[in-house]
Amino acid sequence: MTAFDELMAFQRETSALGQIAGRLGWDQETVMPRGASPQRAEEMAAIEAVLHARRSDPRVAEWLDQAAPQDEVGKAQLREIRRAYDRAVKVPADLATAIARTTSAAQGTWAQARADEDVSAFLPVLEEVVSLKRQEGEALAQGGDVYDAMVEDYEPCTTGAQIAAIFDEMRPRLVALRAAVLERPEPAALTGSFDELTQMRLTQKLAVAFGYGLNNGRVDKAVHPFSSGSGLDVRITTRTSETDPFNCFYSTIHEVGHAAYEQGIDRDYLLTPLGRGVSMGVHESQSRIYENQLGRSRAFTGWLFDQMKDAFGDFGIADADAFYATVNRVHNGYIRTEADEVQYNLHIMLRFDLERALMAGDLQVSELEAAWNDRFKADFGYAVDKPSNGCLQDVHWSVGLFGYFPTYSLGNVYAGCLYQALRGAVPELDEQLAEGDTTGATAWLREHVQQHGGLYAPREIIQRASGVEPGPEPLLDYLEQKFSGLYGL
Repeated sequence: MTAFDELMAFQRETSALGQIAGRLGWDQETVMPRGASPQRAEEMAAIEAVLHARRSDPRVAEWLDQAAPQDEVGKAQLREIRRAYDRAVKVPADLATAIARTTSAAQGTWAQARADEDVSAFLPVLEEVVSLKRQEGEALAQGGDVYDAMVEDYEPCTTGAQIAAIFDEMRPRLVALRAAVLERPEPAALTGSFDELTQMRLTQKLAVAFGYGLNNGRVDKAVHPFSSGSGLDVRITTRTSETDPFNCFYSTIHEVGHAAYEQGIDRDYLLTPLGRGVSMGVHESQSRIYENQLGRSRAFTGWLFDQMKDAFGDFGIADADAFYATVNRVHNGYIRTEADEVQYNLHIMLRFDLERALMAGDLQVSELEAAWNDRFKADFGYAVDKPSNGCLQDVHWSVGLFGYFPTYSLGNVYAGCLYQALRGAVPELDEQLAEGDTTGATAWLREHVQQHGGLYAPREIIQRASGVEPGPEPLLDYLEQKFSGLYGL
């Protein structure tokens, strides 16, 4: 075997172990008995110790020096392995293990604190998580910006300052659109009771309609919807509310976007660095375009309206046009995952600024709840009513995902670019979506984005697919056109 072959064989074993760790995380958030949390924390710590040892194994450096890839794919494999190795060797093994142990335990603490509306029960373990992640960031940054080092895990070659500049460009138009829309009469909200088993049957149908392969996946319920895995085993979760089936349906469509990306990657890349999404921003471009530009379109909501009538009978919405307005209703709310397209990015900007301040040491964990509530009141004009609608609503910080939140808005920006190109490439898109047929859109996304996995850098894959340099203007134009039409602006 050549050095390249030996390195790739070693990498496939490491990737397989990483998939096992991911499956433990899936189990913890879906079916694991609550009392198993302390043991699961030790299990996660143990497997992280093994993974860290492999990722920082000195032989990887030797193989990288000796490997001679024969093509573009081989060069990309080495690029990703080198990037991961350079990061792994900077983080002490005991720190990596401590982070895995602490974040596993913290997830359970967060879930209980959220259920109990008790911020004080969560803050001590969050303090530990923040301290450990800051140590990790300092090790990775080596004198540079700690938050930039964290963002690198989720969106390579992107800095906090670059993200802040994008957000500064987006905010004025978003705020102006929000203000104009909220001055107009609000469409009717969905009311009534919707059987949760029926929701799950329809959500399974929606998952299949958007191309999710159930032979290599499954749909379960969790406190916070997520997608897990890659290659031949890609699982999603959703959640149900008896009074809000949209929460279930659009959480499912969103997670199917993630899962379809992973299922669509070239199988030749299985269990290699290229065999997963290249970044969370690109990942979110898929979930957000599935959920919003496709799933909340006038064409697709017409089909969904008929499906809901078949499933639930008369549910108080007169026709498909009224249903479209209800699905896209801009309204006050606290929850990021339930936010309309106009206000969603404002929720992300709040989190981005707070977590950046936490990592810089400018904001203390003990001050987080007050800082969140003050910022929310300033941005949205009304007060947070309870912790589960405030700083306890998201799972991300409990499991150490600092630097993750801005990728949601980067995904929206990328989705805007992709949708602009998709409309030109598939002129019959609306006719297809009106029949519940997403294959024109999903096949285009699979061909131009998903199949490539990690082959190209994040901004490069979006530029190659869309034909434009990624920027927020296509997204903002789309939002203004859509909601001006909906609200008669």
